[in-house]
Amino acid sequence: MTERPHRHSVYDAAMGAFGLTETHAVLDAYDFGAYRTVVDVGGGSGMFLGALLNRYPEVRGTLYDLPAVADRARSAFAPESGLDGRFRVEGGDFFASIPSGADVYVMQHIIHDWQDPEAETILRNCRAAMTRGSRVLLVEIVIPPADAPSFGKWLDLMMLLVNGRERTEEEYRRLFSAAGLQLTRLIPTDSEVSIIEGVPAG
Repeated sequence: MTERPHRHSVYDAAMGAFGLTETHAVLDAYDFGAYRTVVDVGGGSGMFLGALLNRYPEVRGTLYDLPAVADRARSAFAPESGLDGRFRVEGGDFFASIPSGADVYVMQHIIHDWQDPEAETILRNCRAAMTRGSRVLLVEIVIPPADAPSFGKWLDLMMLLVNGRERTEEEYRRLFSAAGLQLTRLIPTDSEVSIIEGVPAG
């Protein structure tokens, strides 16, 4: 998609349409009003962060994604968006670093794109950016145990084609631990996804 920007635009639009219902479910399930700064890591078009900032006028947000994606999001959230300078965009690579010092780091369907070594690198970079009171929130489908039915189990088959994977709560717990994080809560929503909350370990 980096070599064919028009495909990336189509992808951004598809993810935005897919995530609209999910976004409202996540915002209903988690109180972001307790925090002041949020970084949406790999936030794409900025739909989720924009919805969050509209619901919580006291929160400031940073969209962090690849430079080409960041440029498109920056154009979409011009001054007339009504976010009054509370929305900023930063381009970069989460395999190298993540903006530091925020209260909350959100990753919506990011970690499931990767196998454990790559996922650990992303989470380790997030841990390095966090302060003692920061939270990391993964918005992902969590695979239930044993033979319980789940859309995530079908999605896991598809993710094998792109070298990603869906995970159980215990697998996320181990992933967090390897990255220097502690899984504190698994919060269900009114959609297929859950919010997996973590804090710096120790």
